[in-house]
Amino acid sequence: MSRQPIFILRDPLKCSGCRLCEVACSLKHEGTVWPEASRIRVFEFFPGVDVPHLCTQCRDYPCVKACKYSALRVDESTGAVLVDEEKCTGCGDCVRACPGKVMRLHPKTRKALVCDLCGGEPECVKACQEAGYGALRVVPYRSVSFKIYSTLPEAVAQRLYETMYGGEK
Repeated sequence: MSRQPIFILRDPLKCSGCRLCEVACSLKHEGTVWPEASRIRVFEFFPGVDVPHLCTQCRDYPCVKACKYSALRVDESTGAVLVDEEKCTGCGDCVRACPGKVMRLHPKTRKALVCDLCGGEPECVKACQEAGYGALRVVPYRSVSFKIYSTLPEAVAQRLYETMYGGEK
């Protein structure tokens, strides 16, 4: 079955900070609740300001280009970055190349760790939707303004804090 590339749209104003997305992701990929190994992370830089953060699938995929071992590739059907753990040396070149500082090394295997969009059916989105928050949703890849989403979570949190509470911290 042919799929259309997708993107996980995030709305931090709707994020409650419940971290069900991290739980769903780690259960799917690790078989246990292990937020540190989740491919999505929720950051709380200010009380009450929670920012879900995951791969933006940059149009030029700098992480894939940075890998000199060909351990990363783009899944043509979803647009996700996929990691070949057999080829990955854990050198960290992809981590350093990621403009949103999403890519990191797995806490146990020390291999590249990034959202694979669960093959087109993201578990994080399902968990968020089922909980009734709607902070995450799947949209077609082409409909996204990527520059907005490759912003560091600290910068997103700062803007939200200023918007919500009316001042700089």
